[in-house]
Amino acid sequence: MEADDVQSPFESHLRKLRYLLVSVGVIVLDQWSKWLVELHLPHHMAETVIPGFVNLTHVRNTGVAFGLFASDGGSGWLLTVLGLGALAAVALYFWFAPSRDRWLLVALALVVGGAVGNLIDRVTSGAVTDFIDVYVGIHHWPSFNVADSAISIGIVLMAIDSFRPHHREVPAPAAAE
Repeated sequence: MEADDVQSPFESHLRKLRYLLVSVGVIVLDQWSKWLVELHLPHHMAETVIPGFVNLTHVRNTGVAFGLFASDGGSGWLLTVLGLGALAAVALYFWFAPSRDRWLLVALALVVGGAVGNLIDRVTSGAVTDFIDVYVGIHHWPSFNVADSAISIGIVLMAIDSFRPHHREVPAPAAAE
């Protein structure tokens, strides 16, 4: 019998809160890295990190992940509302996930941290700061940031977790008297 099996729902939810430290770590790292980029790297300037593979390039993204649906105005509030809705859905999933599903909780915490990091940008400035430019030759992946990375890693971990066998409690048959 696992510890979760004898915990009250309150104790189980309280135990899950420690996973939110992952979210806080993502938010802090994301905002700190964006602040450094905004302070030290002019817009659209590239600073080589690994020649032929990674640059730091300061860009402002008014769209969603990887610059999809970017525009010069009008849709910012819609993307913010959609982002808040997605964040609420992931938060509910986190709340109802069993506290024994550690990989799932870490994955969800990564997604929450990334979503909050990008929402902070969108609400405070109307766009998200992206700066990681991965490329091979002339082929560039769309620029991204720490929050995007956390969301992507969280989604991959959720996909992997979905293939893992999950043990569900099966009630024991009543003893015959």
